[in-house]
Amino acid sequence: MGNTLVNSQLNDVKEFLSKTITTLENFLNETTITKLIEGIEDDRTYTKLILANLRKLIVYSEEGLDACSIILQCEPFQKAAAEKTLYKIYHQCIEEFFSPKNDAWYEDSRSAYTGRNSIKFYRKVPASIARLLISLEGEFQRIREELEYYETDYRTKMIQTK
Repeated sequence: MGNTLVNSQLNDVKEFLSKTITTLENFLNETTITKLIEGIEDDRTYTKLILANLRKLIVYSEEGLDACSIILQCEPFQKAAAEKTLYKIYHQCIEEFFSPKNDAWYEDSRSAYTGRNSIKFYRKVPASIARLLISLEGEFQRIREELEYYETDYRTKMIQTK
């Protein structure tokens, strides 16, 4: 891939991460577990698990945003560093959103064919959490499709250089 394309993708991902961080921070700063589970008969442990995963997603997104900012400031543009960063963002942010390691929720891959949201919860969740993830899902899907290239290409390059 050319420098211009990689640079453009890095800028796009930087903007995406910035918006994602703002959305998640606004939600978490205004939310308490007590407020979330009010009126629903759900266990507190599951809600805490979801919130923990959202916090982890913010941390990964902030790390990715910082890396994007640093690379975009460098002259000349460091294509290899940019590709490595996009690969890392794909795995730490995008994959963590769709399939969190702590199993807070899961992706129903069949939903893509039906036009429905693909994020599913194991138990009933507060409506505000469901709305939050639905609001983020479209952009995460778009970025995932843009960065899937790095899943195979970056790995192939690393294997070839060894």
